[in-house]
Order: sequence, then C-alpha cells, then structure tokens
Amino acid sequence: MIHQKKNAQIRPLGDSAIVIQLGEGICPTTHEKVKSLANLLEKKPFAGLTEAVPSYNSLTVYYNPVAVYFSNENKEFVSPYKKVSAFILRLMDELSSDEATDQRLITIPVAYGGEFGPDLEDVAEFNRLSVEEVIEIHSGNEYLVYMIGFAPGFPFMGGMDERIATPRKESPRLAITPGSVGIAGKQTGIYPLETPGGWQIIGRTPLDLFLPELTPPTLLQSGDKIRFVPISHEEYKEMKQ
Repeated sequence: MIHQKKNAQIRPLGDSAIVIQLGEGICPTTHEKVKSLANLLEKKPFAGLTEAVPSYNSLTVYYNPVAVYFSNENKEFVSPYKKVSAFILRLMDELSSDEATDQRLITIPVAYGGEFGPDLEDVAEFNRLSVEEVIEIHSGNEYLVYMIGFAPGFPFMGGMDERIATPRKESPRLAITPGSVGIAGKQTGIYPLETPGGWQIIGRTPLDLFLPELTPPTLLQSGDKIRFVPISHEEYKEMKQ
C-alpha cells in the first residue's frame, strides 16, 4: 500500500522500513525538505525507530517492527507499516522552514593531477579544456552533499559545473586510494576508503573522511556544503604527515 500526501509518497521497503519520496531528480529545494523531515524525526522519534537515512529526494526510515507493534495498548491489529506511515503523515503536518538547520561550509584541500589525479588530463581532453581550467572550474563552485553512501563516508555531491562533466571509466580500477577526488557524469565525490571504483580521479585530499572512533564516524554529512581548495603536492605531503 502506498500513502500520498501533498507532494510526498510513502511506500514500504521490506517489512522494517519505509521510503518517503519528496520529489524527483537532484534538486536543492527537494533535499532541503528531506533534511527538514529528518531533523524533525530526530527531535520527535517514534517507538521502534532505528535509523533515518536521507538521499537526493527521499528519506528512508528503518524501524523495529516488533517494537512498533507493541508501542501502544491498542489490541486491534495494526501493521507496523501502517503505524509508522500514520506517524510520518502526522509529523509532516508539523513541518516548517524552522526545521532546516544551518548548513556547514567545509573546506577540502585537494592536490590536483600527477600521482594524485591520474585522470585529470583525460577530463580536460574530454571537455576540450586545459588542466588549469578544469582545476579552476572544479574548485570554483560550492557543492551540496546530498547523501552518504556506496562506502562509509562517501559523499555524493551536486552542483558541479557541466563544463567538466565526464563519464565514468569504461574499466573501473580495482583499488582507489583513500582521499581520491573523482568525477562521474555531473557529480563529484571523494573516496574515503580503498575500494574499487570507476570515477575519473582528478586529485586527492589529505583529510580522512571516515573516522570510526568518532560519532558520527564520517567527516561529511548530508546537507553540508563543500568547497575544494587547490594545494600543491608538497603541501599535501606535509599535511598528510
């Protein structure tokens, strides 16, 4: 069963999660609604809530179905999905612009090209630009972190200039060095861990994005704004040490 309200659609995801769809595509306004709902749910959680995970245009809410089912004294059978959906629908009536939190602006130093950005020249050639122009364009925008996924701490960011948009590599690398900054289509992102990947690697940051000893364990969060700042290879090595 799918519930609809205003510009939102709620649907089940298995037997212990629901998805609240608040729009389509990649849009800052839609993502702001997602973050506002997530913030309100954090302030007013329901019994059995496990986790709320924002994405580009939706919020996935995970819950313990047993805890939800026994969360009140009503003896009439009501499925956990219906209970959670009804709670979310009531919560959405309370949404206001006041729920939006101030965005953090985080500066990410990046050493572009060479051993740190082996695909920088390919990106420049694909877009008929110089290497210097690619660096200037990539570091000249502010980016919005829409979601964290793929690997712990991996930020999917929107706002990249289409002049440097480049398809993924036809043959993914088996291992990408942590901190690598890449481009895939119209998105840019940073690899927090050594993983396989097909993004075009144009640089590397000395910052650690995955910090398992902290809470939360990721440097970046959904809703953050990011600005890349070019540094020299020597500065990278000094900061890394």
